[in-house]
Amino acid sequence: MKKLFALALTLGLFCFSQWPAFAQEQPTPQASPQPSAEDQDKQKAEREANAYRLLDQVLDEAQSLRLAENRIRVQINAADMLWDQNQQRARSLFAMASEGVAEVGRSQGAPTLSRRMGDGQVSYLVNNQVGVGPGGPMPNLRSVQLRQELVLAAARHDAALAYQLLAATKPPVTTLPANPDGRTPQMMTDEALEQNLLGRIAALDPKMAAQNADQMLDKGQFPVTLPDVINQLQRQDADAADKLADKAVKKLLASNIASNTQAMGLVQSLLRNGPRPAVDASASSANAAAKEQPRGTPAVLPQTSYVDLLSAAVDAALKAVPVLQTSQQATAGPRGRPGVVTARPNNASQPATDAQIQQNNARRMLAVLANLMPMVDQYLPGRASSVRQKMTEMGMPMTAFTAINNQGEATTDALIQAAATAPQQMQARLYQQAAYKALDDGDIDRARQIATDHLQSNARDAVMKRVDFREMTKKAEGARFDEVKQAMARLTTDNEKLDLLLQVASDAQTTNPKLALQCLDEARQMTNRRATNYDNFEQQLKVAHALASVDAARTFEVLDPGINHLNELLTAASVLSGFEINMFRDGEMTMQGGNGLTGMVNRYGQELAVLARNDLERSETLAGRFQFPEARIMARMAIVQGLLGFRPAVGGGRGGFGGGAVTIRQD
Repeated sequence: MKKLFALALTLGLFCFSQWPAFAQEQPTPQASPQPSAEDQDKQKAEREANAYRLLDQVLDEAQSLRLAENRIRVQINAADMLWDQNQQRARSLFAMASEGVAEVGRSQGAPTLSRRMGDGQVSYLVNNQVGVGPGGPMPNLRSVQLRQELVLAAARHDAALAYQLLAATKPPVTTLPANPDGRTPQMMTDEALEQNLLGRIAALDPKMAAQNADQMLDKGQFPVTLPDVINQLQRQDADAADKLADKAVKKLLASNIASNTQAMGLVQSLLRNGPRPAVDASASSANAAAKEQPRGTPAVLPQTSYVDLLSAAVDAALKAVPVLQTSQQATAGPRGRPGVVTARPNNASQPATDAQIQQNNARRMLAVLANLMPMVDQYLPGRASSVRQKMTEMGMPMTAFTAINNQGEATTDALIQAAATAPQQMQARLYQQAAYKALDDGDIDRARQIATDHLQSNARDAVMKRVDFREMTKKAEGARFDEVKQAMARLTTDNEKLDLLLQVASDAQTTNPKLALQCLDEARQMTNRRATNYDNFEQQLKVAHALASVDAARTFEVLDPGINHLNELLTAASVLSGFEINMFRDGEMTMQGGNGLTGMVNRYGQELAVLARNDLERSETLAGRFQFPEARIMARMAIVQGLLGFRPAVGGGRGGFGGGAVTIRQD
């Protein structure tokens, strides 16, 4: 027995002594191989099937919603997502939403509008309130916003349908009170929506867009999306595109650009990217049209038309005169210097005069020309000196102004040179941008030197914090956690510290995984507390998002208590609704954004959408933890959108129910 025990002990000691060597000899875990194209197609099909299944559940649950606008928004988003999978059902949902929008408009009636003066302009109160309240849009603007969401969603798929919905939901014309000068302004929401729609359908149906653009020009309207229409039409019918561009230029030249803000916006869009490149006679029009266009607004005017319009823009800009600032900020009168138009008063009892409007627009056009000076030099060399002289007269040194408006393209040297000659009030901003540009280029030492030599107090501190941040993330591969902690100690806010931890974790994830996990653990500890404001919620969501690629299970653990907390806050908000906040009506939360709680529900939905691609069951379960059906629908809709890779037509954010602002203005 003793011999047997001794043998067992010897073997045990041998195995124990060999364990470190055995552990070291284990192969490094290899990244999982990329799935084949066939497997990827199967995964995509499965995600889509799950998305449409979940969407059916959302539609069923939405039937119990009391607020018409909530049901309408679900119908619009569902129709938008279903179009490719089931167009007939999508059309039916769009039709139901259209009926709902029209009914909301009829039930609310025309808004009650009244005038008020202020800041030299006339604005209008809607039901004695301006814009949106703390809980979202005022009731009489809901149908306008719903209509915008409906029409623009349909415009992604069928131009004719979008215009049918535009007509079917047209609200009654609302006339605003007359101005002292006798002019009667109108609510411009319908015109603004029509212009927005024009740009949306340009790629879908260029000929229909061109027909509508032509009609708008005949009515004296100048849609800023016209260059997109001309550009898309050029691909189908070059002659028709040239005729539309020629008509637009003639209409603009016949108008007084300086007195028409809408016309000025279109002039700027048409001039921004220069004239259309000359087409090689040997190349077909189809090949010429297929050439890659520059980013942003396309170049659509032939050189002759471009030069004519540029000349008109110079004429308008040269009418600008310096603003005379007086202690009383009085309007120009007998005591003012001849030829000098003064700034509008801050508390005027009268709207801006035509002369003041023209001066403001002339100054805007001069600012536009500051970015177009290479075009002026090339096509109007005889007038370039006059434009530069006018900029100097107006206190707008061209180099400084151009640098500020082209910060993304300007080099560090160009920004420094511009700062040296800029007015004193512009210098700090330019030097700060130069330092940031040096950082973006990877030149940390130069960024530090610019901040030390040219910036003071807060501006210098802001740059130095970015320098420290960049230095730490740059050496994430070989950094130690105590060095990260030291860098954190030099930062002043929790947001800055959290951003540093998450950035280092991201940079070190593959090269220094131990450091990445340490940073994420530290970030988790920083945010592992009950949120006391929306900033705390956002911090927790940042950590959850960073953990998703490392340990999805821990991400769910981060989100779970936040959803419980949101349930408590939503319950409290429902009790307070009508007193402190107005996000509930008839006991139901409005799904449209406009308040922090609704926005935070959307944010949680976005993170669940990310997780759902790998763990749909758990994401669905967590979305179901929202106690209010409206919040559950929002979270589940976000998951559906994430699975389908879908973005709403209005609002731009992922997983949200969009809504655009409504502008009431006068021409």
